[in-house]
Amino acid sequence: MAGTGPDGTTVTEVRAELDALADPRTRAVNERHGDDHGVNLGKLRALAKRLGPRPELARGLWATDDSAARLLSVLVCRPKELPAGELDAMLRGARTPKVRDWLVSNVVRKSPHAEELRLAWLPDPDPVVASAGWELTADRVAKRSGGIDPAGLLDVIEAGMKDAPGPLQWSMNHCLARIGIAYAEHRARAIAIGERLGVLRDYPTPPGCTSPYAPVWITELVRRKQGTS
Repeated sequence: MAGTGPDGTTVTEVRAELDALADPRTRAVNERHGDDHGVNLGKLRALAKRLGPRPELARGLWATDDSAARLLSVLVCRPKELPAGELDAMLRGARTPKVRDWLVSNVVRKSPHAEELRLAWLPDPDPVVASAGWELTADRVAKRSGGIDPAGLLDVIEAGMKDAPGPLQWSMNHCLARIGIAYAEHRARAIAIGERLGVLRDYPTPPGCTSPYAPVWITELVRRKQGTS
């Protein structure tokens, strides 16, 4: 792998730009959330826009194992060109929450292998990998895609969400809320499961934001969709 762009831009040059953008205060904020870089995400996105799609450079950036470089990598790669095995290895090798989130959001969701990976990741014993499967499932639920069994998903959520590790619990809760929002016929059960399990009931929510506690989340999003007060 050359790790260069079509104009000869190298990984070393791009990393120098990222280093110049790093700020100690941004790093301190990110570290509180489990991330280990100091680059403002808006500036990182601006750099990605300037660079444009560069698959070989993206692979070179990912190979550095540097979080800022990996975030840039997922923005400048071409998702449709990455094979399923490579995406699986990337997820399992991603060390920080933001890198994992961006990988799933910006790359896997746009991949022709998204459904294959969703089905493979859902039952994975690694809770971080399984959480990616649940995030992809929440997407399918929100779009009311064929092949989704909301009642069966609610069975799994009801049985396992309460004691699931943090990242997996969060993603299962996301899927629970999406089921309640998208499927009126399953809404009462989704709300009841959320109330009974109490997951994220006391999650600190800033003013003006919607609580991730599923019963509140479902009720508020349905209210907005229906245009009621």
